[in-house]
Amino acid sequence: MDPIVLALLLAALVGVSLGLLGGGGSILTVPILTYMVGMEPREAIASSLFIVGATSAVSAIGHAKAGRVRWRTGLIFGGAGMAGAFAGGLLGGLIPGAVLMVLFALMMIVTATAMIRGRSNTSDAPARTASATRVVIDGFAVGIATGLVGAGGGFLIVPALNLLGGLPMAVAVGTSLLVITMKSFAGLGGYLLSVSLDWPLLAAFTGTAIAASFLGVSLAGRLPERALRTGFGIFVLIMGVFVLAQELPALFTS
Repeated sequence: MDPIVLALLLAALVGVSLGLLGGGGSILTVPILTYMVGMEPREAIASSLFIVGATSAVSAIGHAKAGRVRWRTGLIFGGAGMAGAFAGGLLGGLIPGAVLMVLFALMMIVTATAMIRGRSNTSDAPARTASATRVVIDGFAVGIATGLVGAGGGFLIVPALNLLGGLPMAVAVGTSLLVITMKSFAGLGGYLLSVSLDWPLLAAFTGTAIAASFLGVSLAGRLPERALRTGFGIFVLIMGVFVLAQELPALFTS
C-alpha cells in the first residue's frame, strides 16, 4: 500500500483518539508523518500542531453542544498554554531534528506510563479546585512541552483539569480540546517562522482526522475509559520505544 494512503487511513485513528479521549493526536501524528510520509522532524512536529489543532477545534464543538466544555477554566489554562507553546515552537525551530525526536520519544514514554498507571482519583466527582495561579503555571509548562515537540497535550491536560481544575472527567476531556486548539495554533505560529509546510497533504490528513473525530465524540462516555486508556497507553509505550531506538543512534553518530 502507498505510504501516503496508509498515512491517511491512520489519520482516522488520530481523529477518533482526539474525539474520544481528548488527546493522543500528536503522539500518533508525528511518527506517522516522520516515518511513513518522510517529513523532516521539525516539519512533522509543526504539521502535527496544525492537524491536531484543527481536529480538536471541531471535536470541541461537539463536546460543547453536549455541555462538556468549561469555557472559563479552558480559556485560563489555554491562554497560559499558548504563551508556553509559542515559546516552545520558537525554541523547537532551533534544535536539531534528532534531538527533538528523542525528546518526543521520552514524552511518549512518560505519557504512556501515566496512562497505564491511571489516576488515584478516577471518579467523576469534582476534585478540589486549585488556585488560578497554579492552573496558569501548569498551563504554561504543558504549553512549552506541546510547542517544543508537538506532544504532551491532551494526556497531560485532561488529568490536570480533573485533579487541579476540579472538573469531572467527561468535562475535562471536552475542555482539553479547547485548550489543545489554543496551544496547537500558538505552537504552530512559533514554528512557521523557521519551517515551511506541505499544505495540500495537511489538508487531506486534517480532513480525514476531522471526519473520524465525529465517531470519537459520539463514543465518548459509552466505552470503558480505563480499558481504553490502558490499551492506548501500551500502544504509545511501544511507539515511544520504537522512536527512541530509531533516533538514539543518529543522535550519537551525528
